[in-house]
Amino acid sequence: MSLPLEATDEQVEAYAQRMGFRDPLVVQFWNWAKNALRGDFGDSLWQREPALGLVLERMPATLQLCFTAIFLAVAASIPLGILAALRPRSWLDKITTSFSLIGVCIPDFWLGLMLILLLAVYVHLFFTSGYGTPRHLVLPAITLAARPWGRITQIVRTSMMDEMHRTYMMTARAKGLTEQKVIISHALKNASIPIVTLAAWELTRMLAGYTIVVETVFAWPGFGLLAMQAIEERDLTLIQADVFVVALIVVAMNIA
Repeated sequence: MSLPLEATDEQVEAYAQRMGFRDPLVVQFWNWAKNALRGDFGDSLWQREPALGLVLERMPATLQLCFTAIFLAVAASIPLGILAALRPRSWLDKITTSFSLIGVCIPDFWLGLMLILLLAVYVHLFFTSGYGTPRHLVLPAITLAARPWGRITQIVRTSMMDEMHRTYMMTARAKGLTEQKVIISHALKNASIPIVTLAAWELTRMLAGYTIVVETVFAWPGFGLLAMQAIEERDLTLIQADVFVVALIVVAMNIA
């Protein structure tokens, strides 16, 4: 923290008094809440800089990672889910269902390490860590997208199978519309409500701290990695600022 291990009892007591640790809990909370409402969470005990500023500096990296991951998940799940729904119990349906279940169950840290080993160490296509270029972004985005992709693929398949047996589908075909137009303009449009809902929920989960494992594995400089570093350094001020910002994002996402 802010004092060396060899600090004397007098130094520890003086530091505690200066930081307000000896005040009653009610007073400590009031002082914290009063300052937090003004955007002042105090200085980081670890980096000696304003805690809120450190969190906001990391926000663009986390937003880039989350939006890229949810885009990959949705873009891959919709066509696969539609194809699986059009051919139920076929080999394509079985493969898609199996891989979507694997995507839901596979641990993020293991998948991330395997992608690093295969695509960065052996093949040298991407970087193992860092931030700034698409080659840095691909592996963490794929890792973060795996679980949402599995869930969204399953909901696309289920929703499309329900819509394919609706009466309006027979009416659309009777009008002479092509099968592609019937599927895209009618079935997918009506099946999109649960898909959009799930995708928004997955994005909220990512922004709520689900990225912490992926950011740690790939040393991605977002506020998930910052939270992990703050915990390791026992930087309570920085942890509070990080959690507060994440909570605001979750509330904003739910209101939107």
